[in-house]
Amino acid sequence: MNTSTEGQELATWAKMLADSTRATVCLALLDERAWTATELAKLAGVSRPTISEHLNLLVDGGLLSEVRQGRHRYVKLAGPETAELLEGLAALAPRRATKATSLAGASRRDAFARARTCYDHFAGRLGVALADAMTERGLLDWSEGVALTGDGVRWLDELGIVVEPRRGRPVVRACLDVTERRPHLAGAAGAAMCAHSLLQGWVTRIPGGRALRVTGSVETLGLSVGVVRELVARS
Repeated sequence: MNTSTEGQELATWAKMLADSTRATVCLALLDERAWTATELAKLAGVSRPTISEHLNLLVDGGLLSEVRQGRHRYVKLAGPETAELLEGLAALAPRRATKATSLAGASRRDAFARARTCYDHFAGRLGVALADAMTERGLLDWSEGVALTGDGVRWLDELGIVVEPRRGRPVVRACLDVTERRPHLAGAAGAAMCAHSLLQGWVTRIPGGRALRVTGSVETLGLSVGVVRELVARS
């Protein structure tokens, strides 16, 4: 493929996100769920016919995939690589400070920044703190990108965390955090740690979004007592 063709394809892909409704849809789908057109229309504040046009464009462009059950149509992100790219783009975008207009709104904002999922791996202060702790303990090597060290592989095995590599998805990958503006850990290992933590009850989902409630047991992942205390006290 020549440079000109690659440039045209990149421009076409970028154009799909150059619309606030489509960007809103893609960010909402970072929760890893499949959504209906009706749900997304309500979220974006547009009509059902309008959202259908946007969804068709995103599906045809490869950003979303479609799931049909009987007469019902659901859409979700095409995969974790798409999710990681979207989170990274969102993190690079200029952010304006927003003031919560209610106590509930402030709580949701703080919970989102504290601990959440980025598609299928940890994000927020929890995600960044985990990447930092693993680095300090020699479980991650950042000399050439990021990679699990031998100690990192053994540590995951001791915790009973099974990493299932998938074709086209690296074992570990740095994903720029949208609130912390620093990397958290994505890839197959990041997804496995998140799934295992949810299964063990170290973190639990807060209904209505991507935010997570943290329990003291998350210390098992090697986080410092101070970090765990901060995350738990505000959950």
